[in-house]
Amino acid sequence: MKTEAEITLASPRKIWIALVVTAVIALIAAFLLDQATANWITTYSSAELKRVMRIVSRVGDWPAHAIAGAIGFAIAFVMGSKAWMRIFLAMLIALALAGVTTRAIKIATGRARPSVKTEAQWNGPQFRSKFHAFPSGHTASSTAFFVALFLARKKIGAPLLLIPILIALSRMIVGAHYLSDVTFAAILGVICALLVAHWLSISDQQLNRVPL
Repeated sequence: MKTEAEITLASPRKIWIALVVTAVIALIAAFLLDQATANWITTYSSAELKRVMRIVSRVGDWPAHAIAGAIGFAIAFVMGSKAWMRIFLAMLIALALAGVTTRAIKIATGRARPSVKTEAQWNGPQFRSKFHAFPSGHTASSTAFFVALFLARKKIGAPLLLIPILIALSRMIVGAHYLSDVTFAAILGVICALLVAHWLSISDQQLNRVPL
């Protein structure tokens, strides 16, 4: 029989394996559904919906997240809340890490955006924005930002996860990204948030030991 310590160690390992398998399956499915999803969006998206989603895309870019995080950090500093200072710092670092990582991958892969008419979808290293579809920087940054908050304060962070979902949808509707672009970006954002959360120790249990 397994000891209690062995069971405790095995459980997180199984969770991680399940998460990795789920992420891989989701990404494969997204690639397979790329064209079908793009065609469906083109067929059923209205001009008004596209106008609204362009606004969401502009507002949902990284500068707005950075400003919100900086304001939150400043308020926490003034209020003397060490826990919230750490949370907002983690959110900002996760945002930056996701942004830098996606930028590097975009340039390296050179995937043409759905709106670009070209025979070669993957073009290798490119510096032109029309070949920066993979992955979605908006989605990765927003996901990293709000997942970091979710890991620290689940009741507050859970409903706010709808924001990166909305941003991901907006990026597809405006023709900037394929389904696989936003799916991979979301996975990347989660990874960035997990890494920063582990580094800064911002889980619920760990923050309970930090004065508010």
